Amino acid sequence: MHKTILFCSCLLFFTTVQFGSSKEKSLVNTKHLDYLYQEIKVDGKELGIIHIYCEYPDYKWVGDEDEGIACVDDATRAAIFYMRYSEKYNDKECNRKAKNLIEFLLYMQAENGYFYNFILPDFSINKTYKTSVAEPNWWSWRAMWCLTEAYEFFNKKDETFSKRIKESIMKIVSAMKEQFNSPKTILDLDGFKRPTWLPYQYASDQSSLIIVSLCNYYNSFKDESILPLVKSFSDGILLMQEGDAKTFPHYAIISWENSWHAWGNMQSYSLLKAYQVTNDKRYRSAALNEINHFFKYQFDSKFITGEFSLKKMDGKTTLNDEKKYTIGAYGITSMVFAAIEAAKITKDKKYSMQAAELASWFFGHNTASAQMYFPGNGICYDGITNENVVNKNSGAESTVEALFTMLMIENDLEAKKKLLSIINEH
Repeated sequence: MHKTILFCSCLLFFTTVQFGSSKEKSLVNTKHLDYLYQEIKVDGKELGIIHIYCEYPDYKWVGDEDEGIACVDDATRAAIFYMRYSEKYNDKECNRKAKNLIEFLLYMQAENGYFYNFILPDFSINKTYKTSVAEPNWWSWRAMWCLTEAYEFFNKKDETFSKRIKESIMKIVSAMKEQFNSPKTILDLDGFKRPTWLPYQYASDQSSLIIVSLCNYYNSFKDESILPLVKSFSDGILLMQEGDAKTFPHYAIISWENSWHAWGNMQSYSLLKAYQVTNDKRYRSAALNEINHFFKYQFDSKFITGEFSLKKMDGKTTLNDEKKYTIGAYGITSMVFAAIEAAKITKDKKYSMQAAELASWFFGHNTASAQMYFPGNGICYDGITNENVVNKNSGAESTVEALFTMLMIENDLEAKKKLLSIINEH
């Protein structure tokens, strides 16, 4: 039976989390994510799924006729969140849900090492629709990211389960090594130098997920043979950075070809991870440049830009086209991840402050001046359509991305203090 999530309009209605023998107020509320979570049985095995869509005003589960009811793309992020939340608060229920979601990932892995993405209402795997084919694409990289975190998380908790996770990791890493073994070639793309060895030739956004996964893999297994791949993808991302402190797009790392979009851009976060395993200061410098300048540009404009493309005019980089909407949680979380990681690496509190400022998008620092995330029930609206319209649906992606952000902020005391002060000012 579906449960209706009641809307809570009170801005400062926090959830209370039990931690040891004390309780603390928290911005993180798993209630809505828990509602999207469902346990199913396939071939006698219990799996966890996350329903993809959930629509205002009654917030009932909604599937997609072509794709299905749940996907790897969302399950991976939910599992990572549950693991991190469990690690912080020793939450056994979140630990159990994370394990069931990972069982779902293992069920969705194809023989070629990659992952199918969607399951249909009868719980069979959608193996044919274009966003569900087992191939080197977003959902496979997210699965690799999740599994490399899961191995470390479960390694001391469940030896048998962690062994199965390791086997799955080895399959996708092996497939990925074979996929990306072409020579490093740089092509001129309408006046811009672009690497051809990234996914889809120029996809730095997808590359960032691969780097994070490979860094996790290296830290777990100390496989030196993986470092050249980390460096290769990172070097490719460096070629995608454009502009400077005074010139648009202010050190933004372009997502694909000559276009930038406001979702899934974990490039700076991944470069900081790569820096930590390679000690290549170029990666650190490029990441900090984007954080210091482009992220600030986004914040100052209240994150109005959803997508833009560049062109060369007389040797100068100029704006070709810009789409100002839709803006969603997806685009904010990746920036918060990078700022928090920068704070850890540099020990500079300014990045904690910046992370909090970026996260204030969820509490009204946006073009619609709208509260997007509600700590009282864990709902996060799906996006801002224009300055007067908010999409009040609350699907899996928005929900998990918001919870990721809040948990990252709460793991940094300076960031949490700053964000709470921003919220109280409203």
